[in-house]
Amino acid sequence: MKREFECLLFSAEYFVFLTLFSVMSEFFALIEKYNFWNNPIKTGCLREKYLHQLLLFKDTRLVKVLVGQRRAGKSFVLRQYIDHLIKNGVPPQNTLYINKEFTDFDSIETYQDLTKVIREYESHFQIEGRLYVFIDEIQYIKDWERAVNSLSQDFTLDIDLFITGSNSEMLSSELSSLLSGRYVQFHILPFSFDEYCSFHKREKNRKNYLKFLHEGALPELYHLPNDESKFHYLSSLKDTIILRDIVQRFSIKDTSLLLDIFAYLTNNVSNLFSVNNVVNYFESKKRKTNYETVANYIHYLNQTFIIHRCDRYDIKGKELLGGNVKYYLNDLSFRTYLFGSNALSYGNLLENSVFLELVHFGFGAQVGALRNKEIDFVAYRNGVTLFIQVAYTLTDDKTFNREFDNLMSLKNNHPKLIVTMDELPIKEKDGIYLVPVWELTDFLESLTTFTTK
Repeated sequence: MKREFECLLFSAEYFVFLTLFSVMSEFFALIEKYNFWNNPIKTGCLREKYLHQLLLFKDTRLVKVLVGQRRAGKSFVLRQYIDHLIKNGVPPQNTLYINKEFTDFDSIETYQDLTKVIREYESHFQIEGRLYVFIDEIQYIKDWERAVNSLSQDFTLDIDLFITGSNSEMLSSELSSLLSGRYVQFHILPFSFDEYCSFHKREKNRKNYLKFLHEGALPELYHLPNDESKFHYLSSLKDTIILRDIVQRFSIKDTSLLLDIFAYLTNNVSNLFSVNNVVNYFESKKRKTNYETVANYIHYLNQTFIIHRCDRYDIKGKELLGGNVKYYLNDLSFRTYLFGSNALSYGNLLENSVFLELVHFGFGAQVGALRNKEIDFVAYRNGVTLFIQVAYTLTDDKTFNREFDNLMSLKNNHPKLIVTMDELPIKEKDGIYLVPVWELTDFLESLTTFTTK
């Protein structure tokens, strides 16, 4: 009897072993399907700036965190990094790529699942040397931060971790609580104007910048044949961001109001307004809402990176001001293809685009307030401060004098510039730089030269 029981027990254990072996074998087959051991890597348009920034932290124990709006290009940046590793001698199987947006990875539900997969992978393929692990849209793994914290600190593992996410609040709160000082963050935006011109093989000039303002900078748009297909793509992307990343996560009850608030923000980019302004607008349309709801909904939209908040800064008092703020779109294509009938001026679009260019270049930006004057941007980075006015055209003397006088009222030695769509005969007047917007990147790159003179 005892022998029969032991045989039954052995059979059950063997059955469990076979089942687990079969499941893991199937899973590793899926891993191989999505990785780049024998498959060509589709890398898209090279994002040189981001690749360079990531390589600065190669082979460190710091967790590399890529954040940004959905479809802005985070996954392609990861692929480009993997491609760089393999082309520079890293064995392909030493790179493990997991994308939680693919249903084939649905079995990785918790931090325990993720930890087990990585350890099983290392054992199954007998990895020698450093293992580079890339996890796309990690927020869909429950308690993912516990796995990342454990793996990044495990001295028995030779591992380099890269993760991406599309929700700023979730990533920042979880990472700061468990990984304080042990991670580095990269904000991935849609294409800059330089990248746009490189992709389309176009010159950097006024004509092409106007196209850039109209077409937007989300990479997938450039593969779509017409405005109708772009409308459907952006409408679907907007719905995914709002429904999946906000409504489901925060159990939003009034989805219609959330969509209408996004439309309001889109149609008022570059304009100063407050939450009370938004509440009053909807109340005038007979829509029932309140301050707390509107404030929360705007905050949730900001978390998904689809919009950016820009606070007001008291230049004289050197402090942030409450009340009115500005919001900018992460990509102008949302306005062009979803709300194109709205008569938003090109000046607003240009200001939005300049804001994004500053973020691309690593600048923080705020709206400057000086007595009764407004400075469009107070931009700061690594001890350098810029004061910037944005004017679509300077051909009108009244406009030129207004923008020029605002900057002249600043009594300091920081660089000051007016960014415009005009092709100007002069580059500087009384110490204020006049910069055509398509030359803004070149101007920022030369910044260290003239700031140290």
